[in-house]
Amino acid sequence: MPDGESVLAELNSVLQLEVDPELLELALTHRSYAYENGGIAHNERLEFLGDSILGQAVTVMLYLENPDVDEGELAKRRASLVSSAALAEIAVHIGLGRFVRLGRGEELTGGREKQSILADAVEAIIGAAYLSVGPEAATALVMRLIAPLLSDPDRFGAAMDPKTSLQELSTRLGKGLPQYTITDSGPDHSKRFHAEVGFGGVVVSSGDGTSKKQAEMAAALAAWSILQQRTQH
Repeated sequence: MPDGESVLAELNSVLQLEVDPELLELALTHRSYAYENGGIAHNERLEFLGDSILGQAVTVMLYLENPDVDEGELAKRRASLVSSAALAEIAVHIGLGRFVRLGRGEELTGGREKQSILADAVEAIIGAAYLSVGPEAATALVMRLIAPLLSDPDRFGAAMDPKTSLQELSTRLGKGLPQYTITDSGPDHSKRFHAEVGFGGVVVSSGDGTSKKQAEMAAALAAWSILQQRTQH
């Protein structure tokens, strides 16, 4: 990420907020950058806060705007809006990747496009906004960020069963069946899984999770979103 007040001001302009520069910079600091720069603070605490604020804002919005929808359906809709795939899509939409501060290793391995890093940064920014400008402005930010997702009428259906939705869409487009590749990292008691999905050996998207199934579903939803967008152009 380029340094300087002008860069933070540019991001604030994108967010339509005036988030405190120190908090915004912290929200953009990935742990890889922090470790390579003397163990400075990174964005995971803000991510923790932002996750809670995001979940509450989306839950309240769905409850108020869908009076005839039952709890189970509301939960599925919420899951589709706060998933790593959805948050990464938001990050791409606002060009967040170029602002994130990454360590050299992550930079060299495409960290600016990694779903988990982008999703975490979105949550951290929401947390920074809450601390900087208060709950009402932070909630308004959440609503602005998820607005493009809400405008997609097919999203909720795909989110309920992303692997099946992806398979149906890819078959309709003549791409054949999706192919998944799974890798894992971390100790046995705290493993993280990374899934890639593609067609004919070409990777379309990826996803992360605490189980193979969760990672595959995140990758499938991201791939479905990409293919769906291509059909609209």
